[in-house]
Amino acid sequence: MPNQYQYVKVFAPASVANVSCGFDVMGLALDHPGDEVVARRTEEPGIQITRVTGENGVLPTSVSENTAGVAVRALLGHLGSDVGIELEVHKKMPLGSGLGSSAASSVGAVVAVNRLLGLPCTSDELLTFAAEGERVACGTPHLDNVAPSLFGGFVFIRSREPQDVIGLDCSKPLFATVVHPQIEIRTEDTRKILRRNIPLQKAVTQWGNIGGLVAGLLKGDYELISRSMQDVIIEPIRSVLIPSFAEVKEAALDAGALGSGISGSGPSIFALSRDNETATAVGKVMQHEYEEIGLDNEVYISPINKEGPRILEEVQL
Repeated sequence: MPNQYQYVKVFAPASVANVSCGFDVMGLALDHPGDEVVARRTEEPGIQITRVTGENGVLPTSVSENTAGVAVRALLGHLGSDVGIELEVHKKMPLGSGLGSSAASSVGAVVAVNRLLGLPCTSDELLTFAAEGERVACGTPHLDNVAPSLFGGFVFIRSREPQDVIGLDCSKPLFATVVHPQIEIRTEDTRKILRRNIPLQKAVTQWGNIGGLVAGLLKGDYELISRSMQDVIIEPIRSVLIPSFAEVKEAALDAGALGSGISGSGPSIFALSRDNETATAVGKVMQHEYEEIGLDNEVYISPINKEGPRILEEVQL
């Protein structure tokens, strides 16, 4: 029987949803940044969120309003358990950044509590509970951030209901560059501006790019990955909300990136490269474009995280 724990601390990675052409059906996990969640047993039944750092004063500590709390409540409801759980959420990335901040907190919380209780749930079950955190964050339990954060690597979401998520193990190394301009864009706002009717030819082009990107990842074909990272439906609409988007993307491609696009709903912009050296050079030119217009920004250079969450500390019962 798996060990049970008194205290567990988990790191859950940030993620890039959509990966250009794969709106709501693709995502990848970053090695950093990410959130840290602490779960500990208490004598008093029920869930408490005792501490939020990094975005304190912004994120609620109410269980019904916090993504980590909602996700753990769904987990305990599934188990029919009233065990006492105390949570701490340590935000290590900005809110509204397009890096899956709410998803990382949800994933970290369910992984920590599941380990605390002796691993009663499968990863697929944990995905369902973590998605409930996304529901409270943006109104929809979509999986393109929680799935890569939980499973690691690239993921393809064939279906949300019923849940059908496939890992895409790329045989070649890939490195991500993400630049976050210091503005906030709310996911629910960016979804409201999307068109509900799409011309057939654009839909066909997008389907082809999604298939090409999946095939390129599985084959380890850099050229196929590069020419498939084209979004003809979502990016043209959302990019108008991001200052200097076209210039930043063009600079990334000129510096050797395989492809570049909006990370999730933005405002962060990501790029994929063959190696760390190129990814670093790409980050410098992307930052330079924002420095030219006087917009503060952060840059993250990261290999693709193939492992998902990590246990940082634990204390057995």
